[in-house]
Formats: sequence, structure tokens, C-alpha cells
Amino acid sequence: MPKTNLFVIMKKNDIQKLKEMSSQEMERVIGNAREDLRKLKFDLAAGKVKDIRSVSEARKKIARLMTFVRGKVDQGNQPNDRK
Repeated sequence: MPKTNLFVIMKKNDIQKLKEMSSQEMERVIGNAREDLRKLKFDLAAGKVKDIRSVSEARKKIARLMTFVRGKVDQGNQPNDRK
């Protein structure tokens, strides 16, 4: 199994870290993940990457991170007056 900096399944401590991050930190992490995906795509085209699943895993990681960002935005926009 090739060593990669991308994670497939989010562990509980990873989820907790994401919940504690600010919006700017999350955007920075998403930017880094997008850069990793871009590099993976170039390496795949050049034939350097043997595991093509790493590209889809990178896309899923970005989607997960964006879901957390969207959840934080939605939580901030909820009205406080509950009946």
C-alpha cells in the first residue's frame, strides 16, 4: 500500500480537529488539498502515479472539507429564537 498524505476515512479525532478550526484555517486546508489534487493529476498524466484511486480519494477529501465549511456557515446563519 503506497504511503499518501490523503486520508480515506475520517477518524473521530480528525473530525474533532476540523470542528475546532476557524473558517480561514479550513480554507487554507482546502487550498492545500486542491494543490495536492492538481499535482496528482499532473503526475497521473506523466505516468508517475500507479494508484489511480488516489485522485478520487483527493476529490473526496476536498468534498468532505467543503461540507464542514458549509456546515459552519449554516450554523452561523441559524436564528437564535426557537419556539
